[in-house]
Amino acid sequence: MDARSAKALSKDDWANMASDAESIFEGRCFINGEYVDATDGGKIEVINPATNEVCGTCAAGNEKDIDKAVAAAKESFKARTWRKMAPRKRMGIMMKFADLLQQNTAELALMDSMNMGKPISDCLNVDVPASAVNIRFMAECIDKMYGKVANTHEKALNLSVREPYGVVGLISPWNYPLLMGVWKIAPALAAGNSIVLKPDEHSPHSCIKMAELFVEAGGPPGVFNVVTGHGEEAGKSLALHQDVSKIGFTGSTEVGKLLLQYSGQSNMKKVSLETGGKSPMIYFADLPDMELAVSTAYDSIYANMGEVCNAGSRIYVERAIYADFVDQFIAEGQGAYTPGDPLDPETNMGPLMSANAQKRVLGFIESGKNEGAKLKFGGNIPTGLESGCFVEPTMFADVNNDMTIGREEIFGPVASIIPFDSEEEAVAMANDTIYGLCASVWTSNVSRAHNMAKDIESGMVYVNCYDVGDMTFEFGGYKQSGNAKDSCFDSVLGYTQSKSIWYNLG
Repeated sequence: MDARSAKALSKDDWANMASDAESIFEGRCFINGEYVDATDGGKIEVINPATNEVCGTCAAGNEKDIDKAVAAAKESFKARTWRKMAPRKRMGIMMKFADLLQQNTAELALMDSMNMGKPISDCLNVDVPASAVNIRFMAECIDKMYGKVANTHEKALNLSVREPYGVVGLISPWNYPLLMGVWKIAPALAAGNSIVLKPDEHSPHSCIKMAELFVEAGGPPGVFNVVTGHGEEAGKSLALHQDVSKIGFTGSTEVGKLLLQYSGQSNMKKVSLETGGKSPMIYFADLPDMELAVSTAYDSIYANMGEVCNAGSRIYVERAIYADFVDQFIAEGQGAYTPGDPLDPETNMGPLMSANAQKRVLGFIESGKNEGAKLKFGGNIPTGLESGCFVEPTMFADVNNDMTIGREEIFGPVASIIPFDSEEEAVAMANDTIYGLCASVWTSNVSRAHNMAKDIESGMVYVNCYDVGDMTFEFGGYKQSGNAKDSCFDSVLGYTQSKSIWYNLG
């Protein structure tokens, strides 16, 4: 069902579709163009966090399954069925791939909503269309990866060309199953690689479906393979595999560090990482629009249940406007997001992705209380939703950088508002973190905005806005937020390696 038809569905319509989810959701591995069970027949139950009930299964793939998938990818790369295909033909297949995603909007949206609790309206309006846009952008990059001709003496010709790595292993996260999967899949395919994707076992179904749609679009078998399973088994095996030339990863900083170790323990494969964050939002007294500033602040931390690597979880406010900002945040932000059934199109906040995630976030909330932060609203499990993994939108005031909630990545809907007195103090506090993914500066002073953007240790800085942009905007961080650049032309180049060729012209 396409996007237009899907957006017309009611809560009851989605509930009826969900009742048949186990038959709709394919959970087997996809290897060499076919669905296959895990070698040992193992399965993992996928839990709907809105109900804590099983909504499907996926294969518990292990080292043997990774070996099969890597072998299929290696064979397709050696056969040149994809990488040597005419660029325009590859572009056409990827364009059709994007079309098929949109034609299957309802199914893909239902998968992501039931797997990780994302509101169905977010899946329909953000995740699926953004995934199609990303695939089309990367497709357009295929015939625009130019080499170079060096200026050397007349008896020689020196070329520099870009080539795919070969077999690329991709590990995608659970918080944006489809979209973050595409952020890895699309540029790796556009660059001409053959891939093995290991999606998170909590939300695997939309990624499995994508591999099927790629083949349906005309993609050669073996080019796009999916192995589901636990990270410590399937993910580790993929990262250690001697025939995998590169790993692309989005997930936690802790796992990112392990992948770097696995690279050194195996074949020194390239590793690109997009990991954690603790993004600062800095609001000066001369900000141009208080209403927009406040709404952006609570949107940045409550959207997607706060399960976002670049969530604006540290909100620094100049003391001259601090009290007004806090009051307005309470007045407007407290009711802006209401937890509810994610299959209700009117719901804008679903559950956290698991009971463990819920427990973890509630633990952070308790630490905030115990360490002296002032809880202004939220902090509990919503009444009537106790059977799911829900947590209320929560806001603390009078936080400082020494508190746990001011330092740790919570990955939940918990805002921390922190006062500051000077530009220098704001920069120092913003940089007082192991992370460096995103930041935002709000001021009418152009010089201050420019200086702040240079001084903040972050891969992305927004001025008087947050989490906006297009495919020209590089997504990636500094420090322990990783080294990857996603969702841009450079992400395609990141899945290529350069080769120098020297001709003796005699």
